[in-house]
Amino acid sequence: MAIIRGIKDTLDEKVTAFPQVPLRQPVLVNSIPKGGTHLLRNILRMFVPVAQHHDRDFVQIPNMHLHLDAFNPHAPRLAAGHLLFSDQSLANIRHARHILLVRDPYDWVLARARFFVSEEFDQENIQHLKTPGLYSAEAILNMMIFGIHQKSPALIDIYTHNAAAWLGTGVHLVRYEDAVRAVTSLETDEAETFFADLLDAAGIDRPGDWRERVEIGADRRLSRTARENLKLPAGLEFPATLPETQRRLVDFHAPGLRALLGYA
Repeated sequence: MAIIRGIKDTLDEKVTAFPQVPLRQPVLVNSIPKGGTHLLRNILRMFVPVAQHHDRDFVQIPNMHLHLDAFNPHAPRLAAGHLLFSDQSLANIRHARHILLVRDPYDWVLARARFFVSEEFDQENIQHLKTPGLYSAEAILNMMIFGIHQKSPALIDIYTHNAAAWLGTGVHLVRYEDAVRAVTSLETDEAETFFADLLDAAGIDRPGDWRERVEIGADRRLSRTARENLKLPAGLEFPATLPETQRRLVDFHAPGLRALLGYA
């Protein structure tokens, strides 16, 4: 069982500073792990009453039976999860508006690597990845692509079941990079269109102060897993962008994936 630590979440008090209109339908922000879930969830939280925030845990297949109340059409909530595509998942979320968040696999490899070796993430059978000097950054990146035998799934498995299999089932697809661009250019027409579409997909009427709410929700200082809030082992540094060799390995490992998601 993995344990995730991090800074204390204090966003609720900021949410309550704004007038809120209750959700009329359950909303699920679903994503691949390390796909930017906290960013999108925190933005949407700014438009939803705190009482409707389903924040006990991220919804996943192993714990889904504990979170069925998140998708009750008679008591709508905003939930987030890393939910695999399955017959049971489809049945359980059938009343929810489904927002699917993906990330460029090239950047995801780096994000996952940083998180796995950080102090904020503990998984007993891969704790040795944090041992200073034991593995190079490039070796860890390759583990993120191909997986770690019997310990952690490969990139293609995660993207297949957490992202690709959901396409065409009525999801509203959001690319993490598009969200980041919109957040950093809130005064542009492109950002207005992005957030108009996002809020519409969530069944939320866009208020006049939407930019202020987005800016607060997107504050990286409030995200437990933002890059700058992770503590990495001394001496281990990852590049800012995925090296060319690892890019070719991603393309070898998952041909056609980036094109499917709109990245190539």
